[in-house]
This record gives sequence, C-alpha cells and structure tokens, in this order.
Amino acid sequence: MKSSEKKYFPMFVDLTDKKVVVAGAGTIAKRRIRAMLEFTEHLTVIAPEVNPELRTLEEQGKLTVLRKAYEREDLYDAALVIAATNDKKTNEDIYAACKCLGIPVNVCNDRDKCDFYFPGIATCGNTVIGVSTNGREKRRQQALAKQIEQVLWQETKPEETSVSE
Repeated sequence: MKSSEKKYFPMFVDLTDKKVVVAGAGTIAKRRIRAMLEFTEHLTVIAPEVNPELRTLEEQGKLTVLRKAYEREDLYDAALVIAATNDKKTNEDIYAACKCLGIPVNVCNDRDKCDFYFPGIATCGNTVIGVSTNGREKRRQQALAKQIEQVLWQETKPEETSVSE
C-alpha cells in the first residue's frame, strides 16, 4: 500500500529513556533533532561533520554526536531511527536494517519508507498536540499547529507554549 493510501494512527510514545538515532546533520535532520530534543534524553546524531548549532547542543549535553559515517551497528539499541542523510543508498540501508531489527524508521526523503511522520507539534505545559498531513502539505500542517498554539496561548502563559516540527 502506498503512503498516500495509508492512514497513520496518532500515538503518543514515552521516549524519555529510549535512544533515538538521527543519521545525518543537514537541514531536515536539524529540524527533526530540534523536535526530538524535548522528548528524549538519549538523542544520538551520526554524521561526519556537524554545524555549530549541533555542536552547541552537544556541549550542553542535549545530544551525542558520533562524527563518522553510519554503520548498521549504530542502530542496534535504538528505539526510533531517522534517516536524513543526503545519500539515498545510505538511507535505504538504514531503512532495510530497521525493518529487520523491528525499529520504527522515518526516511526523510521517501514517504513510502516511513513507519511514522513528524507532526506539527504544539506544546503547552503537559499538553502536547500533534498535527499530521501524512507527510504532505508541511506548510498547512505548520499553519494548523500555529492555530492550535494560539488557542493554547489564550489559556496559559506564553512562555510555556511552543510549536515545532
């Protein structure tokens, strides 16, 4: 079944103590990393080089960076994996390894190889709201998340509310 025909179940998962692996450190990877920081204490980024933003997050102890090329062994203890390299062959290998290991995976450049999509996320205190357009219409998804954020702002302090992808 193609991704355009699938309906994804909205599920909220506790990732606090689970390892999340992001292969890649480019623009899409950075967006995914920013979104995950709030939800896991064990975020590992695999990339030969990282930008200053990711180095700062590493220095702050918010993530671990493995400065190297991806290897299958990097996935073995992961609970969730994001393949966001700029190499299609590497992303396909990550997908295949995750399928064999039973690890949910998101391949950022291939909707048909995603066990989950990143929603637009609005948070406010203990409230977390996700908006999904099944990996399509990212601008619409973000606009809806911002509208939801506005409703949340009406009921709470602005500093407790944030929207991310």
